[in-house]
Amino acid sequence: MPLEENDAGYLWDMLEAARGVVASIRNLTLVQYQADDNLRLATERRIEIIGEAAGRVSQAVREDHPEIPWRQIIAQRHVLAHEYGEIDNELILSVATAHIPQLIGMLENMVPPAPPDVD
Repeated sequence: MPLEENDAGYLWDMLEAARGVVASIRNLTLVQYQADDNLRLATERRIEIIGEAAGRVSQAVREDHPEIPWRQIIAQRHVLAHEYGEIDNELILSVATAHIPQLIGMLENMVPPAPPDVD
């Protein structure tokens, strides 16, 4: 089933934010991650974007792709946005290094190719 334009856009947002997470935390230790406030905040923000976009993906697409843990992704966004005093850096780094690369692979199979840039 072809994706509706809105769904394609949300999936692209998820994919781009996920790629940004992986690129920025590559080869970091927990100590290095915890020591860099800007990196932590950027990582958290990108994970929030992933969750916000996931929450906007249509129910039909979510049902067609049960391999993606939609509820957990959305729930992580809620924790970051509303319970920011309870953020576990070790858990966030684990999500970023273990789960987000898997998500990227799933999303790459779902999203249509990017349109060519028009000058």
